[in-house]
Amino acid sequence: MSENVMSDTLQLAKSLISRRSLTPDDAGCQDILIERLEKLGFKIERMRFGSVDNFWARRGTTSPVVVFAGHTDVVPTGPVENWFSPPFEPTIRDGLLYGRGAADMKTSIAAFITSIEAFLAQHPKHNGSIALLITSDEEGVAVDGTVRVVKALRARGEMLDYCIVGEPTSNKQVGDMIKNGRRGSLNGTLIVKGIQGHIAYPHLVKNPIHMVAPAVAEMAATTWDNGNEYFPPTSWQISNMNGGTGATNVVPGTVEIWFNFRFSTASTEQGLKDKVHAILDKHGVTYDLKWELSGKPYITAKGSLVAAISSAIEQSYGVTPELSTSGGTSDGRFIADICPQVIEFGPLNATIHKLNECVGVADIEPLKLTYQRTLELLLDTSQNPDFIPTDGTTSHSTKLPNDGNQVAGYAAL
Repeated sequence: MSENVMSDTLQLAKSLISRRSLTPDDAGCQDILIERLEKLGFKIERMRFGSVDNFWARRGTTSPVVVFAGHTDVVPTGPVENWFSPPFEPTIRDGLLYGRGAADMKTSIAAFITSIEAFLAQHPKHNGSIALLITSDEEGVAVDGTVRVVKALRARGEMLDYCIVGEPTSNKQVGDMIKNGRRGSLNGTLIVKGIQGHIAYPHLVKNPIHMVAPAVAEMAATTWDNGNEYFPPTSWQISNMNGGTGATNVVPGTVEIWFNFRFSTASTEQGLKDKVHAILDKHGVTYDLKWELSGKPYITAKGSLVAAISSAIEQSYGVTPELSTSGGTSDGRFIADICPQVIEFGPLNATIHKLNECVGVADIEPLKLTYQRTLELLLDTSQNPDFIPTDGTTSHSTKLPNDGNQVAGYAAL
């Protein structure tokens, strides 16, 4: 397609990319979005927490509520001189739109806005409500962004029905993969205590590295779970191990080990903790262990949202998407606490966080049409008689899940 055909979405994407929104700075991106949404009748709530700009926008008061979620912040550029063109000067070359944030995820956000504009122009009296949750704190520590907005919405009892996160999920071609869940992430900081001393007098020391080695070997060999229909088995990996005084003739008094679980819904946070403590205790290790849960696992089983966006992708890109829970975490882990169906779909992820980040220009308009078609299927099913939701969620008030893990209760296709 030519640039003129898709000028609306493309030009908005270029406008957003031109803003130097290095995390957590929004750099005015949200003002651009809010101005367009206000013209459509959205009620805007700016939610600033700490130094982070967020906003919640909603049009309509009834269920179902379809939410688009994303972030305007981007990662640092790396060496600017190694880019083909300045990273905050969006440039089209050889059919590709270059710029930091092109794939992750300003093109998706632009497509959110233009898809909503096109949908409302055709369906001004649609069912339900449309909302957006936009943050500038996804690429950083993520403590004052989506998690805080979700907490505020939850406190006032505002529940959502469907959420589409615009992360770049596609693998080899746009449309080949959507994320219908993510693994949990559990970090451990383990300090093993020994007795420091001269290396020539081993009877006077306790080497913490030797002491913990059998336990480390057992944890590395442990099958924590076998995964399930949606998730691979839980993995345990060491990311850092630090010990020693810098001298070759001193046995250290402590060794510090950082490790991480990427865990499926086949395991629980507490269950993994209990197993680690049991292994360490079995080997007689003296230790301190601090835990940090970065995110719970969640899954959206096959149902109305998966069916709608899969159908839309097939129409827009001619591809049947694969469901996947691979990769890292996303803000979907927070939204799942107040929304029973959360998926991620966006452009190719091949260049995210890299030099010369880019998206295919020809893929931009189909992305808009995918989001627009999904809205039509979820909010104007009378216009689309061939689409029949499988879970009865087109006109209901969503109840809060007990634990944020959406596994049961949704009919399989």
